[in-house]
Amino acid sequence: MANKLDIEWGWREFDDLSNSELYQMLQLRQDVFVLEQNCLYADIDGEDYYHWHLLGYDLDSEGSFTGEHLAAYLRLIPPDHHESGCVAIGRVVSDQQYRGFGLGYQLIEQAIQFCDKHFPGMVVFLSAQEHLEDFYKNFGFSTVSEMYLEDDIPHIDMKKIPKFN
Repeated sequence: MANKLDIEWGWREFDDLSNSELYQMLQLRQDVFVLEQNCLYADIDGEDYYHWHLLGYDLDSEGSFTGEHLAAYLRLIPPDHHESGCVAIGRVVSDQQYRGFGLGYQLIEQAIQFCDKHFPGMVVFLSAQEHLEDFYKNFGFSTVSEMYLEDDIPHIDMKKIPKFN
């Protein structure tokens, strides 16, 4: 793999996901959240139907889209489907072989841009693994809870309050 990745980002509603995209999305989430993090939980939670899905695919050496390598993913929860009443970011994940290339930053930047366009002026919520607190603070998120355990992993709630001019 080269030192720089060319990623094609695409937003999909659940019904617009192809079978291949759905399979790769669920496989990536399982590989990281269940297997790598050794955390037995129901990732397929019935919520994906109502969310937006951001998929980041690695382009081939000629810069062409093949749809073969899902490098990163997140889901965005509209405010009418999240308990906080905020738009929420969840299931932020990158494939182990694609880490170290800044995909986490790109994922969150893509999500914030999407929120600004489709949910202007809304607070953005996320439940972050505690060790990523400073990462999310780089994007303007503030911690709004004490640490709590979610599936035996320390988490904190964070919010990004919109700035008005």
